[in-house]
Amino acid sequence: MDLYEYQAKDLFAAHNVPVLPGDVASTPAEAKALAEKYGTTVVVKAQVKTGGRGKAGGVKLAETPDEAQTKAEAILGLDIKGHIVHRVLVTTASDIAEEYYFSFLLDRSNRTFLAMASVEGGMEIEEVAATNPDALAKIAIDAIKGVDLAKAQEIVAAAKFPAEVADQVADVIVKLWETFVSEDATLVEVNPLVRDPEGKIVALDGKVTIDENAAFRHPEHAALVDEKTEDPLEAKAKAKGLNYVKLDGQVGIIGNGAGLVMSTLDVVAYAGEKHKGVKPANFLDIGGGASAEVMSNGLDIILNDPDVRSVFVNVFGGITACDAVANGIVQALEIIGDAATKPLVVRLDGNNVEEGRRILAEANHPLITVVDTMDNAADKAAELAAAGV
Repeated sequence: MDLYEYQAKDLFAAHNVPVLPGDVASTPAEAKALAEKYGTTVVVKAQVKTGGRGKAGGVKLAETPDEAQTKAEAILGLDIKGHIVHRVLVTTASDIAEEYYFSFLLDRSNRTFLAMASVEGGMEIEEVAATNPDALAKIAIDAIKGVDLAKAQEIVAAAKFPAEVADQVADVIVKLWETFVSEDATLVEVNPLVRDPEGKIVALDGKVTIDENAAFRHPEHAALVDEKTEDPLEAKAKAKGLNYVKLDGQVGIIGNGAGLVMSTLDVVAYAGEKHKGVKPANFLDIGGGASAEVMSNGLDIILNDPDVRSVFVNVFGGITACDAVANGIVQALEIIGDAATKPLVVRLDGNNVEEGRRILAEANHPLITVVDTMDNAADKAAELAAAGV
């Protein structure tokens, strides 16, 4: 889960990373009140989970409370790369002597953690890496040893931070590592990490991504979910314990196992090229169990997606045999009743496949088409979706 800037900075503050005073406002009047509270020049910043806010007019300086209100009026409701601004962060302004960059992230390709640091902050790090790769230090972090002061000093030296701020930056790096580990994050980024005219180091902006698989350790993270922007189908699926991601296609996908579902997305996308370009509508992994309740919950989510024109149920029987899956499908359609109106293409294979196919044939449900191979089933699902477009 990606956090908004204000949420990231709240986490930073909780771990003693230096940040500027600020609070979030959802109306221009609230922005004015915050500016009055701080009694100084403020920055009004759009809270969206994307970059390029400044270029889009989402970051504005306000010298008075009335000006803060006017700037908030201009920013709230703004569309920034498809993200509508519902809140602004009102924070005290800071003069900047120098801008730096720092992040901890999960390095999946090398199966470790990585620290990235540069004395060229304030711009997109991809631009720094492309135009001046030597200015970006990359230091692998041992997951067992972590980051103590000595490791932080090694990072500071590798990135060539100025000697006069080296100790402060090392201290901030240790605290950012504490944030990274304590919050079960996969990304903690500060850009820019600034030195103000008095020589103080401050995290002026922040970006944090939290690993949702660790949610059981952090019940407090539930409060970080933005219900205004969360997809309602994804929220409903999460409440039912389903691994669901909404996509922009027309063929609903249900499978058991993330690998099988990912493969199913590929074959449906390929098949859709010859059927009006239809695409997968979602990722939905029902896991190892395919009980009637689980299948009903999955179908309920997919059938309530107005973009879906057909559903492809692709299951390989393993621990859960194909006959149990078939019974789950039949019972699920009975549970859903008249709300089920879209055709289902079912491909079963693996443990007890013949019995599973017999159960579906005997049920003779008008919405179910059983196809023996994955490729043929994907083609049929794409054809049915195209017919409904």
